[in-house]
Amino acid sequence: MTSTAPLSHQPVLLTEVLTALHLHPSGRYVDATFGRGGHAAALLAALGPEGRVLALDRDPAAARCAAERFGGDARFSFVRAAFGRLAEVVAERGWSGQVDGILLDLGVSSPQLDDPARGFSFNRDGPLDMRMDPTAGISAAEWLDRVDEVELGRVLAEYSEERFYRRVARAVVAARRQAPVATTQQLAAIVAATVPTRELGKHPATRTFQAIRIAVNDELGELRSVLPQAVRMLAPGGRLAVISFHSLEDRVVKRFMREQARGRELPLDLPVAGAPMGMTLRLIGRAARPGAAEIAANLRARSALLRVAERLA
Repeated sequence: MTSTAPLSHQPVLLTEVLTALHLHPSGRYVDATFGRGGHAAALLAALGPEGRVLALDRDPAAARCAAERFGGDARFSFVRAAFGRLAEVVAERGWSGQVDGILLDLGVSSPQLDDPARGFSFNRDGPLDMRMDPTAGISAAEWLDRVDEVELGRVLAEYSEERFYRRVARAVVAARRQAPVATTQQLAAIVAATVPTRELGKHPATRTFQAIRIAVNDELGELRSVLPQAVRMLAPGGRLAVISFHSLEDRVVKRFMREQARGRELPLDLPVAGAPMGMTLRLIGRAARPGAAEIAANLRARSALLRVAERLA
């Protein structure tokens, strides 16, 4: 069984998140990516007896961790669900349009990365799974067995910007004709033998693993779905904080927040010519990154980027 030890994961940009959410002691907050509860614990510590935290995560190990860490705290509730169901879960609580802050931490948690059985990492051999919820959908191994070479190349190119996507796709398809690509180190070895150059400090399979994980979990689809839901669930003045870890995620978040903050321009012949309409968000500050001390303590935080926006009335 996967460990749910709470100290095995360090929440990223914790101080910045707490500041960004502009916490009120009696507020209602949603941690839509519970992970192992680091951010949720800090939220609860900052709230008073009337404050509430609702957490979501589709990983069954996260559900076990939530029960172990916070099962006795009446201010906390957990729903095992993908964050793409945010509006549905919040509505069931009767909180629609009344949430004071929503957090999305889009990273894979350290316990997920460090558990070989989850198949997220090539550092130790394990089954090629990569599902955020290992009880639903198809594993990365099953996906690789079914996908055709053209689609695999597209995924590698779009989801990880792998320069040698055609070579990697061709090599994977050739390898699976001999035997199923069923383990993490099998896949890593195929990529390492195919990619002719290496990025400093990165394993040559890093981009391939990222792309396949995104495809298997429909991560970008979930992200595009949850952002407008989050805006609808926020109360006026409520804040949305999103931590991304690669440029694809950040591009989606940045574009969405800017579009919602800019609104749309009306035709020039209307009485309010040029006035933006449909503005729902106000951008808060600049994107925040971890400082040197945090990166030194947690190297996995180095690529984190926090963007924050506030719901307008």
